[in-house]
Amino acid sequence: MPVQKIKRSYRKTRYILYKETLIDYKEHFWSFLGSFIGIGILAYLESIRFSGSDIVFLIGSFGASSVLVYGIIQSPFSQPRNLIGGHLISAIIGVTVNKLVPDIIWLAAPLAVSLSIIFMQITKTLHPPGGATALIAVTGSAQIKNLGYMYVLSPVLDGVLILFITALIFNNMTSGRTYPSHSTYHKRYHKIRKRLVGK
Repeated sequence: MPVQKIKRSYRKTRYILYKETLIDYKEHFWSFLGSFIGIGILAYLESIRFSGSDIVFLIGSFGASSVLVYGIIQSPFSQPRNLIGGHLISAIIGVTVNKLVPDIIWLAAPLAVSLSIIFMQITKTLHPPGGATALIAVTGSAQIKNLGYMYVLSPVLDGVLILFITALIFNNMTSGRTYPSHSTYHKRYHKIRKRLVGK
């Protein structure tokens, strides 16, 4: 009996390892292409809208969002409500904290991140890169801090919408990838898309 359990455990382990290490070239291709185009558009806008050494439009949290919306598209954190809502809420909180305690970094940084987490949880828009968006509003360059609440609209809202639209296009190019997922709203979106495309 113990030998059978060991054999069964061994077979399960081999199967799990096989599934986890399986390379899906199509999946990787579309993840690469979507993230390359999304971040590429943001980088291009950065190059034409802002001059100098400060990076304003291409904030670091967009890189983390790209991992989610192009690489792990089924995750609840990757869905549009979380992507857009999480960044916007965090940006508002980050700017507000920066205005209330602008020169006390040891208080402003943890306060911005912690409050953004709480408000994302309350609004059910938890998106891990949102914490970085709040942190950038507090610790970013003078150019970013001088934007004030405009930081929420540009670069955050502009950038998130570009990532979202790119994700809608590239995550739905094959039948094996559908984005968004998880909810009635998303199912309606896919029904409308199928009618338009005729598939």
